[in-house]
Amino acid sequence: MRVAMVAAGFTGGQAEELRRAMGAKRSLERMKKLERQLREGMAARGITGKAADDIVQGITSFALYGFPESHAASFALIAYASAYLKAHHPAAFYCALLSAWPMGFYHPATIVQDARRHGVRVLPVDVNCSQWLCTLERDDQGKLAVRLGFKFVKGLRREVAENLVREAQKQPFASVEDLLRRGGLNRRELEVLASIGACASLGETRRAALWQVSAFDGRSCPLQQAMGWGKSPSPLPDMDLRERYVADFEGTGLTVGRHPLHMFRSALQKRGVLSACEVARCRHGQRVKVGGVVIVRQRPSTAKGMCFATLEDESGFVNVVFAPDLFTKERATITTSALLEVDGVVQSRDGVLTVRALAARPLVLPTPACDSRDFH
Repeated sequence: MRVAMVAAGFTGGQAEELRRAMGAKRSLERMKKLERQLREGMAARGITGKAADDIVQGITSFALYGFPESHAASFALIAYASAYLKAHHPAAFYCALLSAWPMGFYHPATIVQDARRHGVRVLPVDVNCSQWLCTLERDDQGKLAVRLGFKFVKGLRREVAENLVREAQKQPFASVEDLLRRGGLNRRELEVLASIGACASLGETRRAALWQVSAFDGRSCPLQQAMGWGKSPSPLPDMDLRERYVADFEGTGLTVGRHPLHMFRSALQKRGVLSACEVARCRHGQRVKVGGVVIVRQRPSTAKGMCFATLEDESGFVNVVFAPDLFTKERATITTSALLEVDGVVQSRDGVLTVRALAARPLVLPTPACDSRDFH
């Protein structure tokens, strides 16, 4: 409003009409009706050509995304409070953020990895320690850690989870057999809990717990029965790291361990793919190759066909910008690949670093990934 009054000589009434146009549902159409008055007023004050075009564009663009000062103050307060909590009470901050899911922008898998990078340990779901929501507890070093809640276990009924909490509070589960007897779990729920390592406090590895769960409903075959299936010690080796990652993502959609890409960093380095922390040290204009899990894809209507994506690896994030021609050429790859490899140029402006993509292709690795947040 002040720009219009100073640059174009708008009266208070005209400025109020401009304000209403900005707040209207079809503000762009109403803004066009006011553009002639803006240009005439600016011309009378010697503002013409590119300067006038820039002012008009600035005002009309603001109408597409601007909001009242009171809203800005409210959001600023939330942002400041969130930043304070993350800086001074990080464990509680991440615990609340995870418990609030699905409200929030980032997938829990990303939040867990961010917590790790900020020194907060996230502990796995456990039949004796977890509650429905995430909780805080001291880890083996005496530091506050976040215990993942049962809400993240896929297919686990809430009433069953709450029964597990009650029974564990009465008396901790002592064995898989005790869990079978008091837990009220069906076979599928038992298998998921065993596969994600939720029976660790019972002294069982994942495969050992699955071995015992297999005898739950008596459906083992004669050969299995002859082997003492589910009752004798498991003859199976425990899951290796990659198998645990797969089980974690299948059972909870995330892993509390290290980021899956850390397993492939050596191979990625041989291909010239930089990590996020390495990209952060690159200079403006430097050619780079980056890769990671796609956690965000956005293509706002005001971006003139540009597409924006955020790639995540074990060290952080890389923001990538795809020009309209590249997006059109590689649309399927950019919009559907869980992992992307991008050749591009580093751009640094006002302390914000992005990579302008020159080429994009799927990053083919045998690793699970979380769902991305696409075009919201």
